[in-house]
Amino acid sequence: MSEDVYIIGAGIHPFGRTDGRSGREQGVFAVREAMADAGLEWTDIECAYGGSAAAGSADIMVNELGLTSLPFTNVANGCATGGSALVSAQMAIASGFYDLALAVGFDKHPRGAFNAKPSDYGLPEWYGQTGMMLTTQFFALKIQRYMQLHGISRTTLGRVAEKAFKNGTITPHAWRRSPIDLDTIMNAPMINDPLTKYMFCAPAEGGVALILASEKKMKEIGAHGVKIAKVAVKTRPPDSFEVFQAGVSIKEGGKPTVLASQAAFEGAGIGPEDIDVAQLQDTESGAEIMHMAENGFCKDGDQEEWLANGWSEIGGKLPVNTDGGCLACGEPIGASGLRQVYENVQQLRDRAGERQVEGAKTGYSHVYGAPGLSAVAILQS
Repeated sequence: MSEDVYIIGAGIHPFGRTDGRSGREQGVFAVREAMADAGLEWTDIECAYGGSAAAGSADIMVNELGLTSLPFTNVANGCATGGSALVSAQMAIASGFYDLALAVGFDKHPRGAFNAKPSDYGLPEWYGQTGMMLTTQFFALKIQRYMQLHGISRTTLGRVAEKAFKNGTITPHAWRRSPIDLDTIMNAPMINDPLTKYMFCAPAEGGVALILASEKKMKEIGAHGVKIAKVAVKTRPPDSFEVFQAGVSIKEGGKPTVLASQAAFEGAGIGPEDIDVAQLQDTESGAEIMHMAENGFCKDGDQEEWLANGWSEIGGKLPVNTDGGCLACGEPIGASGLRQVYENVQQLRDRAGERQVEGAKTGYSHVYGAPGLSAVAILQS
């Protein structure tokens, strides 16, 4: 029987642009915050898992944190790097092998769009030469198809972004701290139809660290923790429609998010109706809309009603992306998935300030990344 695992410390380096501080240094900042939160020293940590996409190997953090000889495993899994680091740390403790573990992610991306290489994903060079490696094109095509199938309007896309920037104004770690009205969002320069520039997140910088403990260790040191009810990671099944895919099947296939969500709910023994606050991957506005349905929180097409009525806003029936999500925070790949979990930890410990969801007891986080994988974590206070 596996051990129950708790998050007893959470730290974050503000997202955005921080000149003069490397991505790794931002990760170290977050680790020190998490240790202070848990009342621990670096010498107490028994193992660590972490990663970044553009800021170097995470294990080099020991140069700043201390040479304690702990096992430190580098994790690389696209946008799900942070979620995968969390899964690894959770499994290390659940197995009974360790009592204290660190999950950390950080990044420092250059300005401009992500510049993924075709060969990294097993694709020929022509795939990139024709522009297919630009994820803005993929996400635009995917939401175009979804809008036609399920009656989603462009206004609903704009409302997702408007909500994100509104939540960012009350989030200290967010990059975008100013509201943007719906008209401005809708009439901004078009990047890839139907998505304007304010409907996309941007590569960014930041770091997040979480300290995990067994129930026995948590009680021993007198810490307060949030229980990890279940974590799940799934890759793409046959006939799915994913990023960096050389062709699209004519058949409707499964989706990695649906599989990860189902596994997480089944493992936690609860359903979507039991979630009080959710953080969903919102690489762009369309992603949040599609992921609302893929994670089981509504039916395809119901998002029109949800956004029109403010049901996913703070104070609504299911607040989504309470810290502004990727749209307001940006997406440093290594840190982004852990930021979602950090936000839920804050919510469940009743310390989210102005963005606090009243009475939140169960939090849900979901991240999606290329070339078609999803990670889900369900937390309970």
